[in-house]
Amino acid sequence: MLAKLFTEQFAFSKGDSVVVIGLGRFGSAVAQSLMRLDHDVMGIDRDSEPVQYWADLLTHAVQADSTNVNVMRQLGVADFSHAIVGIGTDLAASLMTIMALTELGIKDIWVKAMTTEHGQIAQRIGAHHVVYPEADMGERVAHLITGRLMDFIEFDDGFAIAKIHAPAPTHNHALSESGVREKFGVTVVGVKRAHEDFQHATPSTRVLPGDMLIVSGPTSKIELLAGGKKKQ
Repeated sequence: MLAKLFTEQFAFSKGDSVVVIGLGRFGSAVAQSLMRLDHDVMGIDRDSEPVQYWADLLTHAVQADSTNVNVMRQLGVADFSHAIVGIGTDLAASLMTIMALTELGIKDIWVKAMTTEHGQIAQRIGAHHVVYPEADMGERVAHLITGRLMDFIEFDDGFAIAKIHAPAPTHNHALSESGVREKFGVTVVGVKRAHEDFQHATPSTRVLPGDMLIVSGPTSKIELLAGGKKKQ
């Protein structure tokens, strides 16, 4: 689940080449997800066991020291479009790997960070994107556990996309009548009704009890809509 959350944040073009460094539980799951999305994936780990396991499942799997820039250059890592550093438990190895990738000129470096300090240092030495999957998942679960939000993805600026049960104020009204955007500050993107195809929302879209709404907007306002309360 953490790897899925991490992968959802990538904006790669289909067929891009990606090097995933660290084939532990997290890194290997990310690599596998990227393979399913038709990316060319090289997995690198300093231990032989995960490399042997993933050798036939990834485009390439190599046992190597990712902190050694010369080794990385010999492996052709400089030719990859994207790099993901999934080393979570060894802070020094993670940071030295980022430095090696920076020296190789990788233009898009993603890093899994375990702490805020880890992420801040990673950015200072060359990481372009830092993801905190455990913290992000904790936030996501906190929003889902109330039962108001069926699914939830929040972005850096507090903007979110969520799936919610249609709240009472929207029942048996067209969206233009219920005024969701004006009253709640949230945009309804689409409506899913049981046993019917998903439909993109328009002002004339009528919402019925039991419908699922796909909505976008500030997280706090989505929560208000899900609870049937107007924005403050």
